[in-house]
Amino acid sequence: MTQWRPQFEAALEKLAEISSAMDELDLKPPILVGGGAVELYTQGAVNTGDFDLVSTQQTALETIMMKHGFIRPCGPGVSTRGWIHPDLKLGFEVVGSRLLDGYADTSLLQMIEVEAHGTVAVISVEDLIADRMGQYASGAAQDMLGQAKALFTLSEGLDLHYMERRIREETAQTYGVQDLEDDA
Repeated sequence: MTQWRPQFEAALEKLAEISSAMDELDLKPPILVGGGAVELYTQGAVNTGDFDLVSTQQTALETIMMKHGFIRPCGPGVSTRGWIHPDLKLGFEVVGSRLLDGYADTSLLQMIEVEAHGTVAVISVEDLIADRMGQYASGAAQDMLGQAKALFTLSEGLDLHYMERRIREETAQTYGVQDLEDDA
């Protein structure tokens, strides 16, 4: 895993350990989404400041995170809703209980083996691109178009039919795969 910056690798290893602990309890491990998934798929070309997770078992996940050294910052001036680990430079936050509000096909999840630490479930690159395009289309996150294009350019073997449908769903029919291909 040498293509990523050390703090990203350390956070990915910690997530794999947490996922393994959930697996051992017959609980569904969390799914990495957002900027952490973008950094993973772009092999560090795009960096993130946190790991966003989707989990149907948030209470159990957070209990396991505490057992792995995570704390929830609190007090005056603290604005994070997530968790931090004293040894990591990235925060962790549960952002939902259903992957893309149930629109994503969970059979397309990627299972990434993190050496001896375990496996991490990651949103499919097609759904991640669609999510980035949806955020771009909302007008609130113009930089998401660049992330979507980077993911599209760096990825091979994409299911373009599925991705077209998902981009159309996320952008209220405004954008599609052609908008990524035009500049690729």
